[in-house]
Amino acid sequence: MSATVKDVMTIRVVSINKDVSFKEIAANLRRYRVSAFPVIGDDRTVIGVVSESDLLTKEALEAGEGKEPRPISGRRHWKDRSKFGAITAADLMTSPAVTILPDEPVTHAARLMYTSKVKRLPVVDPGNHLVGIVSRVDVLTVYDRPDGDIRREIEDKVILEKCATDPGRFMVTVTNGIVTLEGHPETSSSGHQIAADTWHVEGVVAVRDRLAYSPGPAGRVGVLS
Repeated sequence: MSATVKDVMTIRVVSINKDVSFKEIAANLRRYRVSAFPVIGDDRTVIGVVSESDLLTKEALEAGEGKEPRPISGRRHWKDRSKFGAITAADLMTSPAVTILPDEPVTHAARLMYTSKVKRLPVVDPGNHLVGIVSRVDVLTVYDRPDGDIRREIEDKVILEKCATDPGRFMVTVTNGIVTLEGHPETSSSGHQIAADTWHVEGVVAVRDRLAYSPGPAGRVGVLS
């Protein structure tokens, strides 16, 4: 099992046109109880994202006009200053938007959010048209997966199919997403491979490698930070 973005995304997305005013954006943020909107261009493609942070930046800059600003880095300074006097979504938005395709794995969405330092990703089709939105909360739903499903995938897909080993040689227990592997692998390398592949099973929070390696190093304990 490998969840994709389309499995967890929200398809009822409120977007705004690039010409929507600051006042309308603020009102719609309150109305829809969201923190950001994808911004759509004239050709209906996603051209940016405008968030409550963008609106607050503009307000902070204008409130401090004529005062000595706090020292900030050059890039951050010019990025923020560009919002001074902004009156439409096109002026305020962060562009280009960081987007993702619906068939991408959820793990890719998580990585993209982390590296891009964003809380949500507009989901687009190959033509860059909006089809949904995925948030941090959506991505974390993979950890709702039942322990029994995780255990069966490890036994059937990891141990039996991928590593071509008899699952009867092992005892796999899963509690709250924490996997404990016990048993006697045929070789030290196959045991380490099973433990490594278990980390990639959806819903796994941590892997406790208690396999009996003989000869070889003691088992390792892995914990997701």
